[in-house]
Amino acid sequence: MTTTESTLYDIRGGAAWITLNRPENRNALSAGLVNELYHHLADANADPSVRCIVITGAGPAFCAGADLKNPPGSPTAGGQSRGLPEVLKAMLDSPKPVIAAINGAAFAGGLGLVGASDIVVTAEDVPFSFSEVRIGVIPAVISVVCLPKLGVHNAMKLFLTGERFTGRQAVDFGLAHRAVPAAELTLAVQTEIDMINQGGPNAVSECKRLIRRVATLSIEDGFEQTAPWSARVFRTEEAAEGMAAFREKRKPAWAAGQ
Repeated sequence: MTTTESTLYDIRGGAAWITLNRPENRNALSAGLVNELYHHLADANADPSVRCIVITGAGPAFCAGADLKNPPGSPTAGGQSRGLPEVLKAMLDSPKPVIAAINGAAFAGGLGLVGASDIVVTAEDVPFSFSEVRIGVIPAVISVVCLPKLGVHNAMKLFLTGERFTGRQAVDFGLAHRAVPAAELTLAVQTEIDMINQGGPNAVSECKRLIRRVATLSIEDGFEQTAPWSARVFRTEEAAEGMAAFREKRKPAWAAGQ
């Protein structure tokens, strides 16, 4: 495990676990924390032993939003820090699936990390809130990643009121995939990791790119681009191994890396 000023980084079971580690400030997104998170994402993507990335929080909160005294993008000892948009884009662009494990309260900018994650598992009773309007600001940056999941109907009510909702309701709103009792959160996340590990590393990466890309295309452009894409993936060594394993009724021997 690597411990830096504001985060923990640990690789286990084929996953890189990044833990926001400012429990005294409810893991608020300071300049230093966001900078560390950005670099941990890069480290995980460069490590061939890592199949997916998990982001969670230490202590009773997942993330309370931006640190208003030292917000993301502020100067740090090492120079200018990365901004929140850069971290959210790094999560979206990561070739490896990003799982959010919501262990506690997720408010305001912290919901950007939820919106940018590919799979979200949450404790069922933890509070969520787009609380920005309560202090006279708006969820501008995080709307880019949260609005596609919530839809206009849900976003309008949640953004305008700042009301709190639970992990169970987050599933209903489309912001999370699973809500489980808090004591079962780690096991539920491990189940997601294990399922990802069953797929071919290249296929999983290509699926993530496929979803991000096709969601922006018309039907005509979608068919035009996906037919050759499918043919290319079918010709890979990974696909050959996967199909051979299926025929031979054995587990595929996936090569490490993407």
